[in-house]
Amino acid sequence: MKACHALAILTVVIACPCYAQSQLPQRDPEFKGKIGETYKESTPSYPAPVRAPKGSPNVLIILLDDVGFGMCSTFGGPVPTPNLEKLSANGLKYNRFHTTALCSPSRAALLTGRNHHSCGTGVIIEMGTGYPGYTGIIPLSTAPVSKTLKDNGYATAMFGKWHNTPEMEISPAGPFDRWPTGLGFDYFYGFNQGEADQYHPTLYRNTTPVAPPKTYEQGYHFTADMTDEAIEWTRNVRAADREKPWFAYFSTGAVHAPHQVPAEWREKFSGQFDHGWDRQRELTFENQKKMGVIPADAKLTPRPKELPAWKEQSDDAKKVFIRLMENYAGFMAHTDHHVGRLIDSLEQSGELDNTLVIYIVGDNGASAEGGLEGTFSELASLMGVQLGLQSTIKRIDEIGGPTSEPHVPVGWAWAMDSPFQWTKQVASHFGGTRNPLVVHWPKGIKAKGEQRSQFHHIIDVVPTILEACEITVPDEVNGIKQKPLEGISMRYSFDDANAKDRRTTQYFEMMTNRALYKEGWLACSRFGVPWTTAGKEGDFLDSPWELYNVDEDFSQANDLSAQEPEKLKELQAEFLVEAEKYDVLPLDPRMAERMDPRNRLEGEPKSDWTYYGNRVRLPEPVSPLIFPSSHTITAEVQVPEAGAEGVIACCGGYSSGWTLYIQDNKPHFAYTFFDLANSQVDGTMELPTGKVTIKSEYEAVGPMEKGGKLRLFVNGQPAGEGQIKRVGFRSGGLEPFEVGRDSITSIVPTYKDKGDFEFTGTIDEIKFELSK
Repeated sequence: MKACHALAILTVVIACPCYAQSQLPQRDPEFKGKIGETYKESTPSYPAPVRAPKGSPNVLIILLDDVGFGMCSTFGGPVPTPNLEKLSANGLKYNRFHTTALCSPSRAALLTGRNHHSCGTGVIIEMGTGYPGYTGIIPLSTAPVSKTLKDNGYATAMFGKWHNTPEMEISPAGPFDRWPTGLGFDYFYGFNQGEADQYHPTLYRNTTPVAPPKTYEQGYHFTADMTDEAIEWTRNVRAADREKPWFAYFSTGAVHAPHQVPAEWREKFSGQFDHGWDRQRELTFENQKKMGVIPADAKLTPRPKELPAWKEQSDDAKKVFIRLMENYAGFMAHTDHHVGRLIDSLEQSGELDNTLVIYIVGDNGASAEGGLEGTFSELASLMGVQLGLQSTIKRIDEIGGPTSEPHVPVGWAWAMDSPFQWTKQVASHFGGTRNPLVVHWPKGIKAKGEQRSQFHHIIDVVPTILEACEITVPDEVNGIKQKPLEGISMRYSFDDANAKDRRTTQYFEMMTNRALYKEGWLACSRFGVPWTTAGKEGDFLDSPWELYNVDEDFSQANDLSAQEPEKLKELQAEFLVEAEKYDVLPLDPRMAERMDPRNRLEGEPKSDWTYYGNRVRLPEPVSPLIFPSSHTITAEVQVPEAGAEGVIACCGGYSSGWTLYIQDNKPHFAYTFFDLANSQVDGTMELPTGKVTIKSEYEAVGPMEKGGKLRLFVNGQPAGEGQIKRVGFRSGGLEPFEVGRDSITSIVPTYKDKGDFEFTGTIDEIKFELSK
């Protein structure tokens, strides 16, 4: 009886080869040897590692940032992308593929195969609120594809921009379960937040902060660095195991602002955009039709009334706008070059043929966050501050270099989204949500150099990967029941250009810009403009709705809301059904207003912080949030006989931040706020040797833009005072808060040539207190 029962169980296991995959990680293997009294009477059975199905492809996801549908030459745009063209010529390009219109949401949807609100990421992580669709926390019930592939025998790694760890968890205290290495990636090299200075990034290797391998002066650029890392990792995996497939998520910070690129790449485009954004859209549109990227009957959508015409710009403005666009184009070409290096390395090693490359050209449309005039500092724009044209004119020759954080004006972003209306953030229109997609897999796709026009969404990538790899979607991961995948595999379209669309419905929503696609129709409503990042006027519920038959109207050019009111009502009602189903509610139009990290603190906000020693480093959101409030900083230090110098504490970087430091054996405090206000308070008293108390007192005098008075003290004695002209509630978040050094970029030029400018004494204790 027992033998028959065992045989029955064995039969079930053999008949269901995917049994182990339904629960991840897979169970410990059964011991199949024999155990006797000694090893001589025993037979070993060493536990075999989990292996992917034989012949499984490698998987490479390439994701660019802030690239419009009409930017790259592969899809008719003005920027040559020969490496993208090479992949498309031997693969497939999709011209009706969609994203969510914003960074973190697209990335969460990409990795989980669920809609962005379903995985808690209805907005970027920095804007998370306490509603299920907007936490910025990917739920345990939506495990990413990296976890599924890893637990099915894949090596996994992530390179570049992550932007899916809750902001308050990007700290030495963790928790680290929502960092890349906690979500299925064996290895991570990149940055955790929404953007990075390309010359001075805040980098992590796994969960440890690391410095770039060389300096800007030595030729450093992050895109090149992450490419080097990816090439090295893929080669080492193959060197260690000839058969083990790998999954690499290669997610560039490019071409998100700051648009920083070596001058020789910008110079390649000198004079190529002198005709302006209106003409550029026309040229791109003509080229897209010629190439067949868009249908012959597609229409070029007109310039929105909120955008100025090129011909209306002054000569000075045109000069600046052209330079910003040349720089942006150079950044894109530079990115294509380095992606090409990675692809070439796979071709050289013989791995490219069986690597499923899914190349998504942008996590949303081109960005309008630079404002109508562009900006020398995009960080300022995100904080609701427009520096104005004069700021960029004064520093035009620095654009693209290490002292700039530039961003193109809205007109160029709109031009790069040709033929569609609008830009990034605007989920109601394809300019925000339609991105080029190229799929390359010679071993798995018969068709070469063809175009596909099925309607698909970024949530469709995960089921496509799992079907290609013959891996079952897990029901449970780490004991947590999983939400069903909401994506639909695209593999049916790989070898059939005329295959009927399998995605018939898809909602879109971002900060109340919303739409509902269903069976060839799309109803949509837009609220405000994307360059107004704070204080949008009016009520989004009053925003009009539009209606398009996008099966016949490729570019959303012909609004049918007046002619088809019943169809519009039907789709409006359907949007609410989808919104309730996928945690889209409550709708919230705010942007910058939600970016204060204090919104995500548990309990009452802190009013004091104490640290010990010279080596404290924390991300700004979990550091002392002292500005714009009145506060004191008190440092108890030991000064050696020879005197002391160096940074006691600081937060931020060269464009925005504050620093309390010692130079010439005297205390100093500096606050820089982009080009708007740079304040310096110099001490008048030298530090004695031995134990010394250094204190700064800041007294706010009104709103942030009014600043306040700052006083310095040494051992209780007045040691200098001055005015801090203007402050913000954060420094931009790209560089950390530190005690004992300023390790990435110098906040003030005073100590720029001194490296990290480490404090040469000992910091026993430093305390930050908000005034009552």
